[in-house]
Amino acid sequence: MFKLEERVAIVTGSGSPKGIGREIALTLANQGATIVVADLNKEGIVDTVKAIEATGAKALGVELNVTDKNSVDAMVEKVLEEFGRIDILVNNAGISQKVTVADMTLDDMQRIFSVNMFGLFLCTQAVLKPMKEQGFGRIISLSSVSAKRGGGVFGGAHYSASKAAVLGFSKNLAREVATDGITVNCVAPGLVNTEIWKSLPEADAQNVIDGIPLGRPGETEEIATTIAFLASPEASYITGEDIDINGGSHMD
Repeated sequence: MFKLEERVAIVTGSGSPKGIGREIALTLANQGATIVVADLNKEGIVDTVKAIEATGAKALGVELNVTDKNSVDAMVEKVLEEFGRIDILVNNAGISQKVTVADMTLDDMQRIFSVNMFGLFLCTQAVLKPMKEQGFGRIISLSSVSAKRGGGVFGGAHYSASKAAVLGFSKNLAREVATDGITVNCVAPGLVNTEIWKSLPEADAQNVIDGIPLGRPGETEEIATTIAFLASPEASYITGEDIDINGGSHMD
């Protein structure tokens, strides 16, 4: 199951060792996909490409600034020149900031939305044409439990708002492109066991854990395998959906 041979997948934010992007890239590679490692972190790109190639899969590293349309368009052009197609886009790149609304600045709000929503928009828009031409596409974007419950894990109100925008944007797009053979879905992780989580003060970490019925953070593999499912043929009748992966901390 979840076989992705001959599929080309772009994973944004997959160079950083701190988040879940690298795990997503490796998981898709293990299912047979060719991976485009797209990130601002040059050293991280090299490391992720090496890790993917060590599994026997193909990988291409591309330096990408998701907030820059020229950078996004250049990445898509390079991928098409190299592989001739784009089948999967995982919008993983994102940033956060812990700040109250009272202390938040307009620059803070714009910076968060610039990456989490506007960057996602630029990447998504750029892959639509090749996906429509080939009659197939999978677009999977990372939202957050914070979008549904109003924070409570990381980040301020601007982070929650940006991740809620991802949900609304994706549902609308799913309707627009359904007849083109493209599905559009989101995953909404809760607390995940990453370097960011490990950096929390012990008391803050325990407060978050206390609000999770399963009593633990999620593992990066648990997020990545859900994304692999949504990218696979087995998920061909799922679109406009958002899947909660949060250990029960929020239940729709």
